[in-house]
Amino acid sequence: MTSIIKLTTLSGVQEESALCYLLQVDEFRFLLDCGWDEHFSMDIIDSLRKHVHQIDAVLLSHPDPLHLGALPYAVGKLGLNCAIYATIPVYKMGQMFMYDLYQSRHNTEDFTLFTLDDVDAAFDKIQQLKFSQIVNLKGKGHGLSITPLPAGHMIGGTIWKIVKDGEEEIVYAVDFNHKREIHLNGCSLEMLSRPSLLITDSFNATYVQPRRKQRDEQLLTNVLETLRGDGNVLIAVDTAGRVLELAQLLDQIWRTKDAGLGVYSLALLNNVSYNVVEFSKSQVEWMSDKLMRCFEDKRNNPFQFRHLSLCHGLSDLARVPSPKVVLASQPDLECGFSRDLFIQWCQDPKNSIILTYRTTPGTLARFLIDNPSDKIPEIELRKRVKLEGKELEEYLEKEKLKKEAAKKLEQSKEADIDSSDESDVEEDIDQPSAHKTKHDLMMKGEGSRKGSFFKQAKKSYPMFPAPEERIKWDEYGEIIKYVSKTSFSFLCIRGIKCV
Repeated sequence: MTSIIKLTTLSGVQEESALCYLLQVDEFRFLLDCGWDEHFSMDIIDSLRKHVHQIDAVLLSHPDPLHLGALPYAVGKLGLNCAIYATIPVYKMGQMFMYDLYQSRHNTEDFTLFTLDDVDAAFDKIQQLKFSQIVNLKGKGHGLSITPLPAGHMIGGTIWKIVKDGEEEIVYAVDFNHKREIHLNGCSLEMLSRPSLLITDSFNATYVQPRRKQRDEQLLTNVLETLRGDGNVLIAVDTAGRVLELAQLLDQIWRTKDAGLGVYSLALLNNVSYNVVEFSKSQVEWMSDKLMRCFEDKRNNPFQFRHLSLCHGLSDLARVPSPKVVLASQPDLECGFSRDLFIQWCQDPKNSIILTYRTTPGTLARFLIDNPSDKIPEIELRKRVKLEGKELEEYLEKEKLKKEAAKKLEQSKEADIDSSDESDVEEDIDQPSAHKTKHDLMMKGEGSRKGSFFKQAKKSYPMFPAPEERIKWDEYGEIIKYVSKTSFSFLCIRGIKCV
């Protein structure tokens, strides 16, 4: 039976922007990626807001912000509440991307679009899958199945295959790479033969990529010339995606004695560098066959770096001796440590800046790529400073008023609850009891006890009026009553040994 398929582009069409598409298969609606650009454009959010309550499932293809950056906002602010599917590395590395992005913005400005709690809430909804794991949907999605396949671009990167009733096949393949790389295998195009509908991008359609050997030689030559000229090298990279390949490559080069790079320093600088490397160590099974064999045969983890120093701030980097090569986030130079180092190092001709991403138009990195010979434009400097004097007093006064208002609101809520409880108690007391319980023996306090909404402090005995003796305890155990000398002597006479 032929299905009705409709694709609505919310972002990522006819321009270089974040990816976000709405796919409707009969009555079931998929959100294919939920990306956000470097400038956090609200146009994407406005488009998403119109459809957010119609979405039945979200499929995430890659862990970077261009593919899932708007997910915390959609869950926390727009009320997106549905199943979200992603591979295990996309789940883990996606969190690292969003943590680093938030902290990079928060370090220099009042960033309020989303919080770390929003990030956690969004990722708690993700159902983690493995490659080639078939998931059969239920409810409105009965008859639909989804399967993640390797895309070969980032660790955990996914090509999604959607099948309807075992016949119609829809393939969502963006940012896929069929070539084998240092840390990843290429995508498996053989598993995607003749789909009914192929959804893909044309970002690199006209780009002629040089061979990997040529690219590596060019990178190494640039790094060597700068370091031997007593300069520093800034490589602007992402947080937990393509940076893994560069870190692996440079650490291998540093191990080679013939390269002569052992006297120079190599560092990875972002807010979550330690976590990124630790997650990489635990996800070797998602890497290339070559790294897998190395790990299985030699029991040598390829991400157990020998020369790469992990830094979480500029103070950590200051302790790394110069000249040095620094892999710093973010790749667009709009925020993060890469922007800070660019501002510090760009005026010295000894230093080099290497850009690894063709970011979206309007970013500083894209301007430098498109205009390599032009002068650097004016850059807005943003940083957080401590409030002093009148500004500090005004801020403290505002915070005080906020706390007082919150306290009054809480007290008013408690007063409303107490008044409602008291009214309930009065109603219970005013109502006469339906019948009195009769006993053969007079119960203690039977005639005087009244019904109450609250639990009685004294325990009632339903059968016999003989109360049980309460045993007293303290931190050393049961309290023993004092025994007189006369009783003690009597016990000894009866044959009990006294110590």
